[in-house]
Order: sequence, then C-alpha cells, then structure tokens
Amino acid sequence: MQAQVGDRLVAESNRVDSPRREGEIVEVRGEGGGPPYVVRWADGHEGLVYPGDDAHVVHAQD
Repeated sequence: MQAQVGDRLVAESNRVDSPRREGEIVEVRGEGGGPPYVVRWADGHEGLVYPGDDAHVVHAQD
C-alpha cells in the first residue's frame, strides 16, 4: 500500500451493520509512502493507522 498526504484511506467494515470509515491521510510515517499513516477521520478524530486487508487508498486528484 502506497499513499501521500491528501489521499483518502477507506476501511471497509467487517460487520454487516457497520458502515465503512473514510478519512484523509495527514501524515505518512512509513518509507516510500507505506504505512503507518496518521488519518483524520470524518468525525474529526485523528489516529495512527496500520491498515489491514480491508482497507485501500484513494489517491487525491491533482
């Protein structure tokens, strides 16, 4: 997984009754754009994320 600041991280829910989470990547701490990422979620909370198999990056448009 590769990302840049401004890209979006989408974490799909692993439960039927839970929505997926989306947030903006505000910091990339891994080498070459790899995880972990600091993500600002839609609710305003920021956290350090090591994305799992249920997550993907949506690259920002230039």
